[in-house]
Amino acid sequence: MTNPTIKATSSDDIAGLQAVLDGTELFPSEMLPDMLAPALASETEAFWLTCHYGGEAVGLCYTVPEELTDGTWNMLALAVRPDLQGKQLGTALVCATERRLKDNRQRILIVDTSGTDDFALTRKFYVRNGYEDVARIRDFWAAGDDKVIFRKAL
Repeated sequence: MTNPTIKATSSDDIAGLQAVLDGTELFPSEMLPDMLAPALASETEAFWLTCHYGGEAVGLCYTVPEELTDGTWNMLALAVRPDLQGKQLGTALVCATERRLKDNRQRILIVDTSGTDDFALTRKFYVRNGYEDVARIRDFWAAGDDKVIFRKAL
């Protein structure tokens, strides 16, 4: 296979990214077109990046500015097709996101995830990519499911 290509998400990517969402269950794939619409119409600062691998859209990253802050952004969604996880495609998406923000002189990127055992590999992924575990909100998602917040200075 070829190296991954990361670029701004286009409407041509929707079907492939819906398959990614169906495989990862990050959120319902039928929500994607409406979620993408403002970015595709250039109506928001928020941005979506797509990872193409072997000619297919196989991963996504969605990042938004944090309101009322100076240069702080939140990576709200990151997903790679399950059969391609472990091939550094998620890292490629994160690096491309960070590069875009650095190029625009932004300061901080945060990301949050679940504190449950099911998300232990996700938390390790962020640590391996230079993110610092900075906060935990107990029982945020549900009873016994903490919100864990990671931060990286850009």
